[in-house]
Amino acid sequence: MRVEKLDWLADNTRYTARMAEQVGKLCRDMTNKAVADIMHLHEHTVKELDKVYMRAWLARTPQAAPRVIGVDEISIKKGHTYRIIVSDLERSLPIWIGGAGRKEEDMDKFFGELGIKKSKQICLVVMDMWKAFYNSVTKNAPQTNILYDKFHILNHLSKAMDEVRRDEYKRVAGKSRGYIKGQRYTLLAHWDNLTLEGKQSLKKLLAANKRLHTAYLLKEEFSQLWDYQSETWARKFFEHWKEQLKWQRLKPFEQFAEMIENHWEGISSYCHPENKVKLGFVEGVNNKIRVIQRKAYGYRDEEYFHLKILTAFLPR
Repeated sequence: MRVEKLDWLADNTRYTARMAEQVGKLCRDMTNKAVADIMHLHEHTVKELDKVYMRAWLARTPQAAPRVIGVDEISIKKGHTYRIIVSDLERSLPIWIGGAGRKEEDMDKFFGELGIKKSKQICLVVMDMWKAFYNSVTKNAPQTNILYDKFHILNHLSKAMDEVRRDEYKRVAGKSRGYIKGQRYTLLAHWDNLTLEGKQSLKKLLAANKRLHTAYLLKEEFSQLWDYQSETWARKFFEHWKEQLKWQRLKPFEQFAEMIENHWEGISSYCHPENKVKLGFVEGVNNKIRVIQRKAYGYRDEEYFHLKILTAFLPR
């Protein structure tokens, strides 16, 4: 007896490869339940066919040999459960999701799968100021430059701004407290993103509280750091920004400045022309992942979730 392999027949004899492809294409834009209703299939069958389709799609995609990567973590469920996601920033697509958390050994798994030869080709890594990531990158790809993600840094600054707001709310009383209450968003948002009502409320608040006024101006001013093309001028700007903190009693901002000082090399890297990359893509990946999660009300099958993320950015 001889077994013959037919291209149009899938590994499972209950369906054809074209059937899996048809279901997979529908699942790109529709929920599994909707696809199951249209195709008169069970939802579990739809999921399995979708997985077959996505595995085949990824197998046809050229293997990753990245030069510029972005490293971030994603939350897969409640309870501080994370996975590491690595993106190829030149191709604008995620290339690896893995680990059992966001420890150094979890990041090491990416370099282990990538291989020594390809790891040596990496010239720039964009990441947040997480020590485990830094340790793994400098150990496995010591030749690379490190650039700390602008959006994570500004997120730390927003937290410092919010701490000042809370401290001021506790310090003042009466009418002065009324100006601060409910103004968290207006203080954290950029001026251009506020509505007319929000701008009017912010003006009243800043006029009523000198310390919040100073903190807000410092927050808005700091984003200019990424406009400099020269590391020397960027440093002068930062020194001037720090100088304005003197006698202001803004402890959260002083702690933020100290953090920037300790990570300056990875921040000033952006001044060099060869390190100009799309920093927004890493943050965009997280936003798209949240949309994928909401679409399915979360994923219990982690492999399925990973496949959904990796294929969501591939050209159709």
